Amino acid sequence: MNSERDRLPLAEDLRVFLAVVNKQSFAAAATELGQSPAYVSKRIQILEETLNARLLHRSTRGVRLTEDGERARRWALQILDTFDQFIGDLSDSRSEPRGNVHICSSFGFGRCHVAPAIAELARRYPQLNLRLDLFDRVVDLVAEGIDLEILVGDDIPEQHIGKKLAQHQRVLCASPAYLAAHGEPESLNALAQHQCLVLKERDNPFGIWLLTEGHEEQRVRVKGALSSNSGEVVLQWALEHQGIILRSEWDVRPYIEKGELVQILPQFSQPASVWAVYPTRLAESAKLRVCVEFLHQRFSRLLG
Repeated sequence: MNSERDRLPLAEDLRVFLAVVNKQSFAAAATELGQSPAYVSKRIQILEETLNARLLHRSTRGVRLTEDGERARRWALQILDTFDQFIGDLSDSRSEPRGNVHICSSFGFGRCHVAPAIAELARRYPQLNLRLDLFDRVVDLVAEGIDLEILVGDDIPEQHIGKKLAQHQRVLCASPAYLAAHGEPESLNALAQHQCLVLKERDNPFGIWLLTEGHEEQRVRVKGALSSNSGEVVLQWALEHQGIILRSEWDVRPYIEKGELVQILPQFSQPASVWAVYPTRLAESAKLRVCVEFLHQRFSRLLG
C-alpha cells in the first residue's frame, strides 16, 4: 500500500515547519533556512499532504497554527530531538560530537562571554553546527526549540536541568569622581540618597536590588535619573561619573584594577552564578554533555 497516509514525513519538512512556526512567516523562515519562500511553501504543502491535515492558517497578518498544527509542532520537536540523538549515538559522539545545538543567552553576557566560548567550541568540535541567539526576555526552551541556555543568576526553572558553570557575584561600584562629589554610602539604606544606575534585565524586578551579607539577604529599593536594559550602557554611565551600579564582578574588575571604578559596601554582593540550563528531554544527549562540559571548563577557568 502506497497511499498518502502510509507515507512518513521527512525530517527536513518538519524542520521547515518549525522554522515557519517560530518565525510566524514563510518569508522569514526562508531567510532563516537560507532557502527561497517557494521552497518553504512547497515543503509545507508536501508535509500537509503527507499528514492529510491543515497545519497553518495563512493571512496577510502572518501565520498561525491550526489545532492539528499545534499537535504537529509538539511531535515535530520530539521527533527531531530523537532523530538528532539517533545520529549522535551512531557516531562516537563523546570524542567527536556532531549535529545541531541551538544555544541562547542574554545580550550583554552572551555577546561578551558566550559568543567567544561558542567560537572556541566550534573550533574544537568541527562536526557540531552551533547556533547562538541572544534575548532580553525569558525564553521557553521547549516551545522555541532551544537546546541550551547560558543563564546568569540562580533562578533555574524547576522543569529544567541546571549545571553551574561558574560561581560568581555582582558588586556595587562607582567612579572616584562621583564619590568625591556625592560622598560614599555607608549603608544600604544610604543608597536611596544616591543616583543609582538601574538595569532592567529579563523578568528581574525593576529598581530593586537584592544583596547578601553572609547568608542574610536584604532588599533595597533604588532610583536614579538614568536606567537602561543594557548592562554595557549602565557600566559606561558609571565610568562617566553618573552614579552607582550593581554589576558582575568580571565586568568591573578591569576598571577597579585601573582605578576607574571603586567598589563600595564590599560586605554586600549579589549571587551571579553562571548556569547551563537545558530541558530534561536532552539530559542523555551526548552532544549536549560535551558542550556543557566544555563550557564548564572554560567559564570556571575564566570567571572562577
